[in-house]
Amino acid sequence: QLQLVESGGGLVQPGGSLRLSCAASGFTLDYYYIGWFRQAPGKEREGVLCISGSDGTTYYADSVKGRFTISRDNAKNTVYLQMNSLKPEDTAVYYCAAQHPHLITDYSGSFCTDTEYDYWGQGTQVTVSS
Repeated sequence: QLQLVESGGGLVQPGGSLRLSCAASGFTLDYYYIGWFRQAPGKEREGVLCISGSDGTTYYADSVKGRFTISRDNAKNTVYLQMNSLKPEDTAVYYCAAQHPHLITDYSGSFCTDTEYDYWGQGTQVTVSS
């Protein structure tokens, strides 16, 4: 049984920070590709930050590069999305997702596409507003 549970969302002022958590159960997250996605009102779901489970190859969306980082706590089987310098346009529901490496179809950088992932958390709301 593979499950992901996100937490840490909330309301923050522009320029502020939040750290989202994605707790995994039923698998060891290091073995899987992990992605953070978001969906804002009126927009399609987009890949934000994704990391491979093998060599640590990371994809950053241009809109968050330099502001968002991903990290793992293997003891807690949890992955984190640290979001700094938040902007109103970062407002969205954020999801974590996981995929077995054998089922990733594009290892060359297009692995931060939602169709690459089979296992999803329930989402957590992030609202950036003054």
